[in-house]
Amino acid sequence: MAEVIAILNQKGGCGKTTTAVNLSTALAINNRKVLLLDIDPQGNATTSFGIEKNELNSTIYTVLTGKNRLEDTIIQTGIQGVDLVPSNISLSGAEIELSGEIGFHFILKENIEYVKDYYDYIFIDVPPSLGLLTVNSLVASDSVIIPIQAEFYALEGIADLLEAMQLVGNRLNSPSEIKGILITLYDSRTRLGREVFKNVEEYFGEKENIFKTYIPRNVKLAEAPSHGKPCILYDEECRGTVAYNELAQEIIAMENQ
Repeated sequence: MAEVIAILNQKGGCGKTTTAVNLSTALAINNRKVLLLDIDPQGNATTSFGIEKNELNSTIYTVLTGKNRLEDTIIQTGIQGVDLVPSNISLSGAEIELSGEIGFHFILKENIEYVKDYYDYIFIDVPPSLGLLTVNSLVASDSVIIPIQAEFYALEGIADLLEAMQLVGNRLNSPSEIKGILITLYDSRTRLGREVFKNVEEYFGEKENIFKTYIPRNVKLAEAPSHGKPCILYDEECRGTVAYNELAQEIIAMENQ
């Protein structure tokens, strides 16, 4: 049965989608079967696989609003071992539509239950907010990966994020453990990068797992989505690809823990 992992931070630009797409692909290369749920109205994860999101009729929006079943909305990415539930701008109105539904917090979780047996991992690319879509993602998830960019103000808002996770766990009886803190956009040559890394270690201490792998600032990671490919396939030898392959090995090493 799949482990459901939300990739979550309410700050934009920290590498959530880049991580969702490339980690999914790296795990698939290692013979894991992965489903990626794009639950961001921007639909960037969908675009990253070269899929024309605006031409889609069945998306995560139609799942959340009860028009389609999740299993009927899954599409192939063209990468063996990676399937996708796509998203587009239609999702932007979902929070208003769902807020009046009874048990709306559990809609995503209930849909995921029908497909968990078919995958090793189900990743959720969560929007940069703490709204209803994020709450649905947390309720549905077994664990959370938190990307934190190695930039000034990196830890701003983290306390709010952790509090939101605790509230969802307590009030909805749906706790999600932190699988790992992932440092992204890291440049070891700069003093700022090194200081942020140190600050993250001091903030979380030994309470949470900080991945040994960090994701470097790498132009190939930024270029790859415009070519409709994960970076791992766009440039198999660049530093970004190497980092996500190493991260996948860390995740695999946790399987029997």
